[in-house]
Amino acid sequence: MEKVTAIILAAGKGTRMGAEIPKQFMELDGKPLLYYSLKAFEDSEVSDIILVTNDEYMEYCQENIINKYCFEKIKKIIKGGTERYWSVWNGLRACNQTTHVLIHDAARPCITKEMIHEFVHMVSKYGCCTLGVPVKDTIKIVDGQRYSVDTPPRDSLWQVQTPQGFVYSDLVCAYEMMIKSEQRDITDDTMIMERFLHKKTKMIMGDYCNIKVTTPEDIRVVKNFVKI
Repeated sequence: MEKVTAIILAAGKGTRMGAEIPKQFMELDGKPLLYYSLKAFEDSEVSDIILVTNDEYMEYCQENIINKYCFEKIKKIIKGGTERYWSVWNGLRACNQTTHVLIHDAARPCITKEMIHEFVHMVSKYGCCTLGVPVKDTIKIVDGQRYSVDTPPRDSLWQVQTPQGFVYSDLVCAYEMMIKSEQRDITDDTMIMERFLHKKTKMIMGDYCNIKVTTPEDIRVVKNFVKI
């Protein structure tokens, strides 16, 4: 029987937000931003949730989020790493006998249990997936002086979101190879799978509402989308 574990990444510093606390702990309608993604996964069919956060916020997460809102699927709170991929690796090592794993950024609070439900089925079918949406704008490739040097065809460009999903053993293998290689120009987990296991990523249609909160303007936007 398949077991799906969700790793929620909440260890970012959020420097572009310009706030005194990391963005995942900023309040949105009276609840920490992190609450909303945790709630969606709690209500979904995933079996376990591994929460990865900053060392100084581990106790806060336990007392003010997990205990307060009675989350039962969060099995462990794990200390994050200095980079995103180290946080994922820490989360992977904390999983318990899982077959598939979903990696999600806590800074995407608009994820819903319905989106997760569909995505879980796609991960089971394809083994290496990510949510994403086609880009709406023309994209330019620029040089070091910010002059445009090329315009890729828009119909082949997608904006990647999370969650991203994998066969657990495959992602662990890819991470072990990445660590041995000392290649560190990694921006997401599909990149690790493509580079080290040469696996293609199936792009699953996401939602334009599933935005990542990065700047103060994003907070105002997600208030219109988040499920309260």
